[in-house]
Amino acid sequence: MTSSAETAPPGGNGRSGRAPYDLPAVLDIAVAAFNDYGYDATSMGLLAERLGTSKSAVYYHVSSKEDLLRMALERALGELEAILEQPGAQAGAADERLTFVLRSAVRVLTDELPYVTLLLRLRGNTDLERDALARRRAFDNAVSALVEQARSDGTVRADVDARTTTRLLFGMINSIVEWYKPGGALSQDQLADDVITVAFDGIRVHPGD
Repeated sequence: MTSSAETAPPGGNGRSGRAPYDLPAVLDIAVAAFNDYGYDATSMGLLAERLGTSKSAVYYHVSSKEDLLRMALERALGELEAILEQPGAQAGAADERLTFVLRSAVRVLTDELPYVTLLLRLRGNTDLERDALARRRAFDNAVSALVEQARSDGTVRADVDARTTTRLLFGMINSIVEWYKPGGALSQDQLADDVITVAFDGIRVHPGD
C-alpha cells in the first residue's frame, strides 16, 4: 500500500498534474479573495476553489483562515513599521524625516497594494484585527509626532492641528488603494513625488512660481 506522502505531488497540495502552490502563492490568492469578498465572507472552501484544489490541500499550508489573515497583516504592518527604523526616519530635520516617511509609505502601499488594502479595510471584529489596528494607530502616532516637531521647528504650518494634518496626509495616501494601477503610466516614484508636492506645497499656483 502506497502512503499519501508518496502519492501527493511536491508541496502536498493535491493539485494533480499542476505545479504545486507554495505558501506565498496561497497567501497572495487568499488576500485577493479577502479583498474581493471580505474576510468574514471568505471560507476555506472558497479559497480552495480559487486555488483549484481541495480544502485539505489548503490546510497543508495553514491551520486556519485566521493564520492567513495574520500573515497578510504582518506583511503590511511589518513593512510600514520598518520605515520608522530606517536612518531617513531617525536622523535629520523633522520635515526631512516626515518627507522620507511619507514617500516610503507610498512605496510600501504600491509595492504591497493588496496587503495594505486588506489592512485598510479591517473593521476590528476580532482580537487579531484589533491588534492590527492598534499597530496601525501607533504608526500614525509616530507620524503625528514628526508633524508636531516640524511645526515646532517652523518648517510646516502651525495653524493646523498635528493629528488633523496626519489624518489628512494619510487620507490622501490611503486613497491610493482605490485607484492606483501598478504597471500603469504613473510610476511609483512619480506618484510619491506628487504626494509630497501636494502635501507640502499644495495645489495653488503662487505669484512668481
